[in-house]
Amino acid sequence: MDTKLLKEGYRPSDDEPFMNPTQVEYFRQKLLVWREDILRDSRGTLETLQEESVSHADVADRASSESDRTLELRTRDRQRKLISKIDAALRRIEEGTYGYCEETGEPIGLKRLDARPVATLSLEAQEKHERREKVYRDD
Repeated sequence: MDTKLLKEGYRPSDDEPFMNPTQVEYFRQKLLVWREDILRDSRGTLETLQEESVSHADVADRASSESDRTLELRTRDRQRKLISKIDAALRRIEEGTYGYCEETGEPIGLKRLDARPVATLSLEAQEKHERREKVYRDD
């Protein structure tokens, strides 16, 4: 995978056209590297879980091991969901809709995308969504 833009320290700027080919490639590279890092960590987690499947004689050791295993599995589930979001973002790049809010169609914003490359809503739309969610959660 060519990560030339990431290695060169390129950062998308508001001074250039939004989602120009260079920006699109930057975010594609960023998403692919992130996905690969998660997959590498997941493989390590699997190997660790397989190695630790040894039974412990001490009850406290067994409880600690089970707690660690539960935490690892929960983390792995979150990573699986994140990979789905990364894959969806990569599909949006291919479709030409990446970087635009799903609700308003407006640009999401480079700083938000750089911080959260899987974002699908602009900051305003996300805040509105969270306020609406909070209202229903409080009922």
